[in-house]
Amino acid sequence: MFDRLYFPILSALALAMIALALVWPQGLGDRSPGPFGHTPVQQTAAMQAAMKREADAANRRTTQAKAAVSEAQARAIAPTQ
Repeated sequence: MFDRLYFPILSALALAMIALALVWPQGLGDRSPGPFGHTPVQQTAAMQAAMKREADAANRRTTQAKAAVSEAQARAIAPTQ
């Protein structure tokens, strides 16, 4: 391919990619500016509630596991019979 044709096409492609990067959201947590995009899934009320329920359940499971380990250690150190 001729350089006179190749380099202008390559520079136009590079500029188009930079322009797209300026308006495309970074990950799922950010919204695109202007008329582009939509509200990210993580920012909807239903997803926020689901994430909170999941975090609360994980915290409960962690607390229960710690209590079970503590109880098992207490029984191993001082058996009652």
